Order: sequence, then C-alpha cells, then structure tokens
Amino acid sequence: MNSASGHNPEWVRKILSITWLLPVLRIALVSAFLVGGISKLMDFPAAMAEQANFGLQPAALWAAAAIIVEIGGSLCVIFNRFVWLGAGGLGCLTAVAMFVANDFWNQSGAQFFGTFNSFFEHLGLIAALVLVTIMSDLKSNSGSDLK
Repeated sequence: MNSASGHNPEWVRKILSITWLLPVLRIALVSAFLVGGISKLMDFPAAMAEQANFGLQPAALWAAAAIIVEIGGSLCVIFNRFVWLGAGGLGCLTAVAMFVANDFWNQSGAQFFGTFNSFFEHLGLIAALVLVTIMSDLKSNSGSDLK
C-alpha cells in the first residue's frame, strides 16, 4: 500500500492517515446491512414478508439467514476480525439481492432505469466489500496495525 500512497498528494495522505478514519469507513460501508439486519430482527414478520415478496422460500429461513449475515457480517467488518467471512457473506447476500430484486432485464421504461441503476450500485458495493477484505489481508500480512 505504501507504493500506491506515494502517488497521492500530501494533503490526501494526511487525510488518509487520520487514525479514526478507517474504523469510521468500515462502519459506513456496512451501515445499511447493520440497520437492515436490526430492523428485520425487530420485526421478523415483516422480514419474512419481504423475502416472500421476492419469491424466496421458505421465507422464515431466508429472513433468519439475512439477519445473521447482515448483523454478523457487519460486526466482522466493523471490528476487523474475520473480514473475509463477514464481507464475503455480505457480498453473497448482496449478489442474491441484485439478481432477485433488480432484474432490469425483465423491466421496461422507468422501472428499467431504476432496477438497472440499483443492480450496478449493488455491484459496486460488492466490489467495496472485496476491497475491504483485500485491505484487511494486506495490513495483517505487512504487520501493520489497522484499527
């Protein structure tokens, strides 16, 4: 990572070296998952209805899996422990959501554009989860303490 950071302007390096920045970014990255998992946990019948709405059956099993992955995966990323597992689970959950809820290929008109954009937003989120996993692995292999 040092060779890449050497190409950034000094002011960018100063911002990126702020000690609390990475923990805050990890929280921001998984915030939608964490909030979604807690919301589903607080209203399990609504979580089951959401899964059933997308044709995922048995809805109770899909809802429970979503809650476990969203909360557990988020905590792995936030606390920088088993990031590969947490981010991987969140990425897989996001991929399922992409193909089930954002089937732009079956849409037309305004609905096409909404689902098309959402599909690629989800793809970008999966990429960010992969990047946070790579960063975690690079930092642990270099002996650097990434908080």
